[in-house]
Amino acid sequence: MSKSKSQIALCTAVFKLLRPLCRLLLRNGIPYGAFTDIAKRAYVDIAMNEFEVPDKKATISRAATITGLSRKEIKKVMSVEDRDDSDMVARYNRAARVVYGWVHDKAYSNPTGETADLPFENSSPSFSSLVKAYSGDVPPRAILDELLQIGVVEKTGEGKYRLLERAYIPKAGEAEKLALLGRDVAGLLTTMDANIHGVNEKPFFQRKVFYDNLPQEALPELRALLADRGQQLLEFLDQWMAARDRDVNPDAEGTGRKAAGIGMYYFEEEVSEENLL
Repeated sequence: MSKSKSQIALCTAVFKLLRPLCRLLLRNGIPYGAFTDIAKRAYVDIAMNEFEVPDKKATISRAATITGLSRKEIKKVMSVEDRDDSDMVARYNRAARVVYGWVHDKAYSNPTGETADLPFENSSPSFSSLVKAYSGDVPPRAILDELLQIGVVEKTGEGKYRLLERAYIPKAGEAEKLALLGRDVAGLLTTMDANIHGVNEKPFFQRKVFYDNLPQEALPELRALLADRGQQLLEFLDQWMAARDRDVNPDAEGTGRKAAGIGMYYFEEEVSEENLL
């Protein structure tokens, strides 16, 4: 069966996005066979949950028709227990909320307006009260250990804890970083899918700045500029969204429940004929 122009363009795009993904898989010891098993799970999950015929229950036969997999293969995929990264992502989100509160909540600032050094407990404010306010019933010691391990917090000579970074960025823990890979890249692809197929009346914001003839000496300054200006923008958006999120601000009004996010990333690469296309 011949492919349409859009299918050819999509296959070319998929090849390009698979190259860095395959590089990452090989670095982490994931062979081709494991990748195909994951791909089968994704095809079956989407076919069964998002491509059903209106007013009809999704069936294995229909999934087999649109995916090209056999009914036997689909049954086998559906029988495998689903594993996700929800625990690691939830831990990331809880720690990020605690850092947010420490930076933005004036109750945890010193008289000069900077983030205060906090005792662990038995005081007001304390690290334990901060965790209770911004991360619910999670044990404060677990959050503190995480922040100490990745270098966001340090213990002072007075036995208090000092915030060193204004954002929670996993610096250690490869599994946690890889878990976030699935969420962050999936978000970008979902946005592009919505924009290409006109799922929404107005397209989602999707922009990129790219130049292919920069001198090597300009890159350190560019990275520093992004770290400064980009962090400022993300902190502003973080504060705006937190004021409207009902987990952080129970008094926020509104109906329904939506998840939304804004991501930024920097990349650089050697120039070749392939990546100029």
